[in-house]
Amino acid sequence: MSEVKLNLIDARQILCGTIHGSIGEACVAALSAEPESIAELEAALKRYIGLGRSHNNQMTKHPPGFSSFHQVSEIDETPWDAGILIIDLAARIVAAESTYSQPHPRGEVLYHDGEQSTEVAVLYVVSDEWKFLNGIAEYKASSLQRTRERANRTLLDARSVLYGPALLEFIVNSVRKSPVCVEARHATQTSLVQSRDELAGTLSVAADEATDTKLADELSAIHARWLMTGRDDLAGQSPREVLLAKQDFIDFELHTRQLQWTMQGQGPPCLSPDSFAYRFAGFGTHEWVLYYDLVRHLLWSALSFRNPNEPAGLETEIARLEQIKNEWLETPQEDCGGRIPAIVIDNERRRLPNALSARDMIIDEDCELCMMSANEVAMGHGPAFWCLDGSHMDYEFAFSFYRTREEWEEENRSREEFDREFNRRWEEREQRIARGEPVDEEFGLDWVDSLKSKSGGSELANADESGETLQ
Repeated sequence: MSEVKLNLIDARQILCGTIHGSIGEACVAALSAEPESIAELEAALKRYIGLGRSHNNQMTKHPPGFSSFHQVSEIDETPWDAGILIIDLAARIVAAESTYSQPHPRGEVLYHDGEQSTEVAVLYVVSDEWKFLNGIAEYKASSLQRTRERANRTLLDARSVLYGPALLEFIVNSVRKSPVCVEARHATQTSLVQSRDELAGTLSVAADEATDTKLADELSAIHARWLMTGRDDLAGQSPREVLLAKQDFIDFELHTRQLQWTMQGQGPPCLSPDSFAYRFAGFGTHEWVLYYDLVRHLLWSALSFRNPNEPAGLETEIARLEQIKNEWLETPQEDCGGRIPAIVIDNERRRLPNALSARDMIIDEDCELCMMSANEVAMGHGPAFWCLDGSHMDYEFAFSFYRTREEWEEENRSREEFDREFNRRWEEREQRIARGEPVDEEFGLDWVDSLKSKSGGSELANADESGETLQ
């Protein structure tokens, strides 16, 4: 008994058909692409099932089993063979009564090449919006209410707020009202014989050189206020809450796509820019880090006047920051390894990892590890991937990846405990060396590993000042 009856439901139609239980599992895994319609689910299914061939050896249009589905007016509750599976996209419910398997919100499925199952296991996780039920009766009791709730929800285009006039107006007004910033703006007027771009560059350099200065601290505080303040146009949420809401989910999605690319030797299908999941995508780590860099760049840029003798009005300054914002997003940035921020963000929204070429792996031609890694990629043992980790961001709760301040404070306590104990043991080691006593070269490494595990298993990635990490 290996076949199940599958009911697929979206806001417009119900499709019903019988499929192998393994394909039903792949359909559940495909919900990781956050499909809103059956067509989007079918597109996402290609992550896990390749296209087979028809009787005339032509590639089929649909994954195995979907081409035989038929439209019905209501769900078909009659089990088939191993049971029944319901995937309701409109209500965000998965319900099953099956002896083949029980769907779960996270797991793995074996990739099917369209003709047979392979040994390539592809991990998946479904967002928290989905509800998994173990019975059809339970589904019928809750589906209508959940469908109505989702149909009446207000869709939030968060990027129109986070990147739009609201951000720019906040920056202009905050800089104008800050005595520290006003003093700095007057101090820069003697330099306004330079072009605007030259002055912005000067201020950017100043930001790097004056991390601990009063001005840098003031801009950091303004930045934190923007992130931490709830807004009506974000349904009462703060920008920070919106930015972090799906970070773990998006990051895991990119991670699974990296693993699949590595195992299959080619990039898996991406989300279409027309898909619901792309248009209303959550924010992953890449966009969170780049958004931090953008806001900080705009804050420093807001310190300069176009003409010191004719202070610009609010609308003029907002328009100027809008241009600076667009230029930054569309221009290769050195801190991104020459990559264009808008493309990096777009790739993340499409769930496309940033692959590295063999040449990209060579950070230092005198580095043996770099050369070895580059050779492995060149020989097809790859690819490698480029990521951002935010290691250069201000070390304050507002700029951290922690959802709550309590989590952030606990991490700080764990790090302080680590530092104290490490310094104590290191001093002990140095004293033993001074006394001429033998010291194990591996001294304390077992303890370091155990303490890292105790503090949550956090990994200290090798990163440069841009927060860039190679995996």
